[in-house]
Amino acid sequence: MNRRMLLWWGLGCLAVATAIGAVVVFGHTETPGFDSWWNELIAGIRGDWMYAFALGLNWIGGGWVATFAVPLLAILALVIARRWRGAVFAAACFALSAGAVQLLKQLFGRARPDDMLVVSDYGSFPSGHTANAATIALVLWVLVPKVWTAIIGALWVVAMALSRTFLSVHWASDTLGGALVGAGVVLVLAAWLLPWAQRSRVEAVER
Repeated sequence: MNRRMLLWWGLGCLAVATAIGAVVVFGHTETPGFDSWWNELIAGIRGDWMYAFALGLNWIGGGWVATFAVPLLAILALVIARRWRGAVFAAACFALSAGAVQLLKQLFGRARPDDMLVVSDYGSFPSGHTANAATIALVLWVLVPKVWTAIIGALWVVAMALSRTFLSVHWASDTLGGALVGAGVVLVLAAWLLPWAQRSRVEAVER
């Protein structure tokens, strides 16, 4: 995918995420039908294993673990692999993705489901956990464009999104918005920085 395509896909993801937020918050006086249906469906089938699974991902995907530990480990791994440009690219993606999520949360201020099972911060849209998962997945795929990185990344994002609805801490549309924000930020930055970030990879191969 060339830089122009990366840019347009990235901007498209961000535009769609913003549009979803506007529709579900300003376009409805009540919770949209699909969100209500999905929340009720999950509440009806939620089992102990779902709760335990979701709690684990809640810890991994949020708080200090997601904000500091996971990004720092990813950056450190790239530095150890002598891909310092990739580390800079990853750091920029993590920082801007988190910033974009907080901006949209403040803009929309969507209320969370009434039956949520864990305490969360202000703003339901978009899901920060899912955005972070998508950021990690896309950074991995952009820097290591292999089929296995795409599959692992996609599974990680889907698992995180499901876990947020298992805990009733997000509506389904929040998780879709989060995934689009995380992916969009990485693709936009890749359109700008990827050729520069990949030089360390080329240099490492040549050595």
